[in-house]
Amino acid sequence: MHESSQIDGLRSAMNRDPVRVIAVTSGKGGVGKTNVAGNIAVSLSDLGKNVMVLDADLGLANIDVLFGLQPRFNLAHVLSGEVDLNSTVLTGPKNVRVIPSASGNQSMIDVPPASQAAIIQAFSELVDQPDVLIVDTATGISESVARFVSAAHQAIVVVCDEPASLTDAYALIKVLSTQYGISHFEVVTNQSRRSGQGSRLFEKLRRVADQYLDVVLRHLGDIPHDEWLRRAVQEQRSVVDAYPKSEAGRAFANIAKVISKPPLRREVNGSMQFFLERLLGSNLAKAAEIA
Repeated sequence: MHESSQIDGLRSAMNRDPVRVIAVTSGKGGVGKTNVAGNIAVSLSDLGKNVMVLDADLGLANIDVLFGLQPRFNLAHVLSGEVDLNSTVLTGPKNVRVIPSASGNQSMIDVPPASQAAIIQAFSELVDQPDVLIVDTATGISESVARFVSAAHQAIVVVCDEPASLTDAYALIKVLSTQYGISHFEVVTNQSRRSGQGSRLFEKLRRVADQYLDVVLRHLGDIPHDEWLRRAVQEQRSVVDAYPKSEAGRAFANIAKVISKPPLRREVNGSMQFFLERLLGSNLAKAAEIA
């Protein structure tokens, strides 16, 4: 995609209504990150928000699997120029729209900044801009993950009560803080088997972060271990849609209510301007000013 068209798209995006961008990430796999992202999206839609999910796990995408969707096209086809972004959009539960990524495509792992810019530029061409964009990142620490999280208005870190999960969540927060300047994080504790377990886990993470890092952590909520959630996963449905009265379903609904309030981290300003400028980089933004 040519720089001039990127600049035109950036200008167009700046003139649209505010879009709140929330990145959901985790230090390690197996903590339920994608399940959290998907169910938060459905819960926000229940609150009347126009919600879109971007599967930014560019190598092992699976948000479409969670929702039982069968994409014909994905972000790899957008990057190759075969289709535009509108052609990839799928409709999930409660009218949540999904932008699928490629699964098992080695070329999509650690996509270079220029290609990431092409992905985000394509969002300025969407027919219907969302109120909330949920970005489901890959797990772990990589340049791709850091760029998406850095560009978002809010960063949600998912952690469960396992030593490796806690250690890796701290390492992720440390890197994003010390190397990318992110100072505010919201934490979702997941798969808690006992009452109060999530709160205690969060306090462990917060105490270590307070001692060694200059960050602010907020416990966004706790998702209990729930057989209804496991059943929903097997049925390829969100638990919020399939079993809204389950413990997990109610927990996600509560988290969505908290998220619907003003963000902890940054003000949402100028449509996708903040997201675009942060992800495309300062050079493109400067070029837009003088073009």
